[in-house]
Amino acid sequence: MVGSAPATAIAAKEPGRFGRVAIYDVTPGTGANGVAPRVALGEPFAVGATVTMEPGRTAGATAVLKTSRGRVMARVPMALADADQARFTALLKAGEASDLAPWDGGFADVAKQLGTWKVSVEGWQDSYVDWYREASRRLAAGHDADIALTEGAALLVRWAAARDTGFDADTKRMLRETAKAMGDKTIPAADRVAIAHTDEIVALHAASPLRDGVTASQDQVFHVERSQAAGSAWYLCSPRSEGATRDPQTGATVPGTLRGAMASLERIQAEGFGIVALLPVFPLGAQEETTASPAALSTPTDRPAPIAVGNEHGGFDAIDPQLGTMDDFKAYCTRAHELGMEVALDLTLACAPTNPWVAEHPSWFPHRVDGTVAVDGTVVPLDFDNALDEIERETERVMEHWIEAGVTAFRVGTCDAPARFWQDVIAAVTKKHPAVLFLSDTFTTTAETRALAYAGFTQTRSAFPWQTIKPQLDTLLAAVNGDAAYWQRDAFWPATPDTLTDYLRDNGTAGHAVRAVLAALGSPNWGIPAGYELVEDARRADGSMDRPTGPLAVTVRDWERTDDYGIAQLAASLNRVRAQHPATRSYHDLTVLPSANPAIVAFARFVPAELTGTGKPDMLIVVVNLDCTGEQQSSIHVDLDAFGLPTDGTYKVHDELTGREFDWSWDNFVALAPWADVAHVLSVEF
Repeated sequence: MVGSAPATAIAAKEPGRFGRVAIYDVTPGTGANGVAPRVALGEPFAVGATVTMEPGRTAGATAVLKTSRGRVMARVPMALADADQARFTALLKAGEASDLAPWDGGFADVAKQLGTWKVSVEGWQDSYVDWYREASRRLAAGHDADIALTEGAALLVRWAAARDTGFDADTKRMLRETAKAMGDKTIPAADRVAIAHTDEIVALHAASPLRDGVTASQDQVFHVERSQAAGSAWYLCSPRSEGATRDPQTGATVPGTLRGAMASLERIQAEGFGIVALLPVFPLGAQEETTASPAALSTPTDRPAPIAVGNEHGGFDAIDPQLGTMDDFKAYCTRAHELGMEVALDLTLACAPTNPWVAEHPSWFPHRVDGTVAVDGTVVPLDFDNALDEIERETERVMEHWIEAGVTAFRVGTCDAPARFWQDVIAAVTKKHPAVLFLSDTFTTTAETRALAYAGFTQTRSAFPWQTIKPQLDTLLAAVNGDAAYWQRDAFWPATPDTLTDYLRDNGTAGHAVRAVLAALGSPNWGIPAGYELVEDARRADGSMDRPTGPLAVTVRDWERTDDYGIAQLAASLNRVRAQHPATRSYHDLTVLPSANPAIVAFARFVPAELTGTGKPDMLIVVVNLDCTGEQQSSIHVDLDAFGLPTDGTYKVHDELTGREFDWSWDNFVALAPWADVAHVLSVEF
């Protein structure tokens, strides 16, 4: 109010104590067990806080982004999202997204940006707003406004002199001249108030306000990982199948080799995938055939049998001689790198009785009362309770071995290792190699899945394959692309070699297309197994259903037939869209859109102009028909105000899959049929 002195800073010197401005509930906060939130380099994310002052004073807020050493990288005004709760929000990003891979020459500059960053929130009195509100009130009531005008002029002078605004000389001069004009009593009081509230000054206030009584919250630490942590496309395959052929004389299947599998890398690159994930390349136990044809995993609680590793040729640090040599593996990695793709390795710690570890380190395994090593089916379980440190050090050595060979990511499947084990191993590996990615492909409880994410896994395979109806998908999309993603990044895989859902088996090519669109655009991380492009739904000629072939079976595929299905071309289009649109590479920008038809799922991804790096907003609208047998129609509602779209007319959208263009507005009619388009992927023209 008029006559009140501006707020003065009072520091909050102890945790839990307020400063001059009360700031609390800063998000994202620390997760369970003190785990810091995570974002990818250049990934837009939201910061929120409750910022409040005593009645009569208006609070403002600023989000401050800092390096680990406290260097301020950005100061962003926060918008009042909920006046009743005094809740302020802002979008930030740490650094710029980069497609550089760890072997690229310029990656050293990227690596310097990875690791610990900090965010704090500064609260302050918005004295300009308080002054203008009081001056306007006095004018409206017919009271003398001279005192208000004098205080307003002094406020503008203080604003011009403020050190944290970054004003240039012309701006400072404009504010001082305005302050002088406010003291000219030959001008009516209402006009003198108005000259302090021009469009120019209002815009200046929005960008660089006068901040009195600035109070900073405690720093919130968060972890920044490379861009591919929240923006990768995986292709899972086995060299045994990629180079497999049939003997022309006997018709017998001849397994492939690493050298032979290299030929498939160009095809995988053409489909737009950035990470080639190899199923186990190690020497396998004699019982591996028991996992060659597992039952299909039709529910998320089903659990595949582990692949037993190890024989007389070695264990987790060796190459199966039938596949080639370590030099062949290195050559495979080199070729993948030349094509701009990373290589991920399946590393699930399931030891066969013939694994060298069993003979060399018997204390690492539980024993029966008769002194023999305990065997669970085809696997000898590791004794993490009594040999944790030793197994950790050996696992770290094995990973270092493969990293030196060219591996930049690891996929870990079903393994009964405690979360603490993986937490220690991942911390040790990433301390030396911060760019290495870890995908948890473990089938376990929701709680244990979250624990593994807290332990450090970069990505987590989700229950997406089994979420097939609109209510499930709407809930999943909102949950996966929300605050939980600061710790657990769910990746969407429509299928794997040991997962074939009823939806895919029953819906053929259309079903595979629907699930590909939802996976590629519903999560920043997605992947498919080899053969997905050929619609390997295991349907026999008589219409009965077979089981999936499993991760170790050797499958000869006719890649000349991909055009018969169109899935390979669709994957290439989806990965192109992902590469061109930054909105697809954040877990914090998805909005589920209302659709009246239960067979139609719709969502939007939106990043404002200041965070895209292009100077323009980036927005995609995705509409998918879940019905693979018939046409479905619906009206899709778009909140134009929320996305900064014109509210008094139409805007252009371009279908990235077909090239067609449409005029859209608030409510928009769509019709999708499986024999024409299963989905719209619409980029919005701003």
